[in-house]
Amino acid sequence: EVQLVESGGGLVQAGGSLRLSCVVSGFAFDDFAIGWFRQVPGKAREAIACISSSEKEAKRGLYADSVKGRFTISSDSAKNTVYLQMNNLKPEDTGVYYCAADAWSRAFTAYGGDVRPDHWGQGTQVTVSS
Repeated sequence: EVQLVESGGGLVQAGGSLRLSCVVSGFAFDDFAIGWFRQVPGKAREAIACISSSEKEAKRGLYADSVKGRFTISSDSAKNTVYLQMNNLKPEDTGVYYCAADAWSRAFTAYGGDVRPDHWGQGTQVTVSS
């Protein structure tokens, strides 16, 4: 059974930092693209960062413009865990953050309509106060 379990959300002041974790099980960690979406109240779910199997070793990720330069995605294959380090948080970053996984990074970069990752976590709330 595929499972993705997020943790690390919480309440933080603007300008602060949080690190989200996503522990995955039930599939070959290094063979999947894994990343993060967020659901901001009143807006569509947004893909914000992902790291494909080929990029895990290179420690590079793909980022939405809204978080580029502030968020960093990384992975630890020994722990089957993907992290999202979020710095300089803003009130507009408030939302539910979901970890997701798919065999193709396109599920993140072309997200929308029928294009979506196959596997999702339950989400973790991030609240940034002004």
